[in-house]
Amino acid sequence: MSRTTTALVAPELNGKFELREVYLDAIQADEVLVEIQASGLCHTDLSCAVGILPCRPNAVLGHEGGGVVVQTGSTVSHVQPGDKVLLSFTHCETCAACTSGHPAYCHTFNDRNFGGSRPDGSSAMLTKPGGEPIYSTFFGQSSFAKHTLVHRSSVVKVPVETDLALYAPLGCGMQTGAGAVLNSLNVKEGSTVAVFGVGSVGMAAVMASAKIRKARIVIAVDLQQSRLDLAKELGATHGVLGNAKDVVQQIRDICQSNGCDYAVDATGVPFVIKTMIESLGTLGRASTVGAPGPGHSVAVDVMDHLTYGKEYVGCCEGDSLPKEFVPYLIEQHQKGLFPLDRFIKYYDFQDYEKAIEDSKTGNAIKAVLKW
Repeated sequence: MSRTTTALVAPELNGKFELREVYLDAIQADEVLVEIQASGLCHTDLSCAVGILPCRPNAVLGHEGGGVVVQTGSTVSHVQPGDKVLLSFTHCETCAACTSGHPAYCHTFNDRNFGGSRPDGSSAMLTKPGGEPIYSTFFGQSSFAKHTLVHRSSVVKVPVETDLALYAPLGCGMQTGAGAVLNSLNVKEGSTVAVFGVGSVGMAAVMASAKIRKARIVIAVDLQQSRLDLAKELGATHGVLGNAKDVVQQIRDICQSNGCDYAVDATGVPFVIKTMIESLGTLGRASTVGAPGPGHSVAVDVMDHLTYGKEYVGCCEGDSLPKEFVPYLIEQHQKGLFPLDRFIKYYDFQDYEKAIEDSKTGNAIKAVLKW
């Protein structure tokens, strides 16, 4: 096949994208050439495109891809041409975190997922044959392209009947929200949970808490009443407007305790994180999954944290092992326990500007671009 393909490129870090022709480098031994059918539009993509998260101009982003294998490198054995695949983050496969089942905490995670090049420093995408390198291999995949070279660690094989557009968001956002609940916090049945920010990631945390772990109380906190209403349809027992002055007290009143057992922040906003920690009850555990960018901090009342035995833990990609967790979430959806189809909106790749605008305004909780 031709090594020229179409990609959605961010020429500058100003939030703007353009559809352009790009050139794929020769496939390496540890790569898979994938024809992309769909890619979720994630807040991380938009943050990189404006420079909040690490990126460079002339970038091909996208990290929630779904497609079909076209070709495999010589060291790839778990997929073959014609297989359907979903794409997730990349990892080295050899460090202590990777070999112990925690690849989201790979020792070289940031370099591999945000570095914009292969591990050897070469570029998988060029402006033309022999041309300038393009910031690519984003999360091992750069799935905002019709065809892309993907590191093998990012590739999850799925059954031939899999709806790739529906399940593409499992590669990052959905597994992050669900994994925060199921893995990082290990929410218990009959417990109380508060989820701050119910966009797609927070909505995944709501569904995982209510439907999979069967928490007794699940409180959604958000600025938009419409999102609170949807969260309650998807399992939340209560909704609290995030701009209320008494959010913490409302959570305590609902839980009939000095706070909730677990909490998830999907906003990355320091003030919201502080409120979340304050909302925890005795031995409460909280985690942030929203990425604010480097340099942000939150003040913690040390005596309160100490006296009540609170925990605040980090959570990257839901501490998930994608080759196991992505198929697990597909299974939960098929059982009716993870109804992500309720808030996904599809767009043609040509309509990317509309998808981005709807994502920013809240008209789309989860936008998926389709070729």
